[in-house]
Amino acid sequence: MRRSTSLDFDGIFFSTPNAFNEGSSFVTTCPIGPGASYTYNVPLTDQAGTFWYHRYNVHSILHHCLLNQFFNSQLSVQYVDGLRGPLIVYDPQDPLASMYDIDNENTIWQVGDWWHNTTLPLLAGYVATGIVPVSDSGTFNGVGRFQGGPEVPFFVQNVQPGKRYRFRVINQSARNVFTISVDSHDLTIIEADGVATTPMVVNQIDVLAGQRYSLVLTADQPVANYWINAPFVGGTPSRNLNQNATLSRAILRYAGAPAADPPGLMSLGPLNPNALIEARLRPLVADAPPEPDVNITLNLVVTAGAAQWNVNGISYLPPKTPTLLKILEGANKAADFNATENTFILPRNAIVQVDFPPKCVVVLLLVIFQLLSMLSIASATTTKPIVSTIDNA
Repeated sequence: MRRSTSLDFDGIFFSTPNAFNEGSSFVTTCPIGPGASYTYNVPLTDQAGTFWYHRYNVHSILHHCLLNQFFNSQLSVQYVDGLRGPLIVYDPQDPLASMYDIDNENTIWQVGDWWHNTTLPLLAGYVATGIVPVSDSGTFNGVGRFQGGPEVPFFVQNVQPGKRYRFRVINQSARNVFTISVDSHDLTIIEADGVATTPMVVNQIDVLAGQRYSLVLTADQPVANYWINAPFVGGTPSRNLNQNATLSRAILRYAGAPAADPPGLMSLGPLNPNALIEARLRPLVADAPPEPDVNITLNLVVTAGAAQWNVNGISYLPPKTPTLLKILEGANKAADFNATENTFILPRNAIVQVDFPPKCVVVLLLVIFQLLSMLSIASATTTKPIVSTIDNA
């Protein structure tokens, strides 16, 4: 793992004066060097919900390998090696608080992919072959099994009969998509990616890399142990014989139930799934989007058999002089940047609409948006350290 680093806070909004705390290395901030320290000050304004932090990168090895190849470093794959964790902002005036009884540090579900090797050889292999690595296993709150490996105890979620629990699900994967369900229990969605939603009852939910959901579960079944199913997909399993998605799971244990695995076979989910259809989710409070001042269309194309993505026909190459340094030195027009930086210069305070044509894979973070006229490097608002802010939320 490269020792320089920076942190990103998924879903947290950053204002212009505080943009350097957003964590995009060489774009909005400089990475933290070995032996150095830095305190992130993140004003949360009126945001609340389920977020997470990680070493800054996009949510897939596939998306950023080309960038890393030319940086000659592995700066942006560090979170795959474990530099990641939850960031929960509690709302003391949550409009949906009447729907649950318990919501604390013990009701956070983190799922992720895990690799027996480090990102250094994984990245090198992908760059050389164009074949995306396949994980060895999935994890649930840091615990997982792989085919033929030791039978480590599954994570156990303890519950009290009759109580309603708000489980905050975070997919911290680089690649895998997890399908979450709990045997014999319904799940009520009340939040998606930091936005309160109109409650929706399902019994199965797909969670893509980087996504977060709040699910309310009522412990209304007979006292027993129940499987929390978290099978995943992410590449061809035959490329990694350690992978067995059925082993990706945890246990929901009612108070009074024996300390044992649930009886019966492990399943991949309900026989009659009532799965979430994301298009049917609605915000609890709907805000109409404003009319855009600028429209940008991004055509995204993958080069078959190569570790290369193209945005509007351009494959991003990090410049010899980092983009951020150019801005600090006064760059403010298109001619100041290389074509392969894919830099968009926008009017001050503009409302920007980004369009992805139908058939495009939605991967935005390879495009480096420089809001040059909005960026204020020299000043910052007075804020509290993030831990203090969260404690007071």
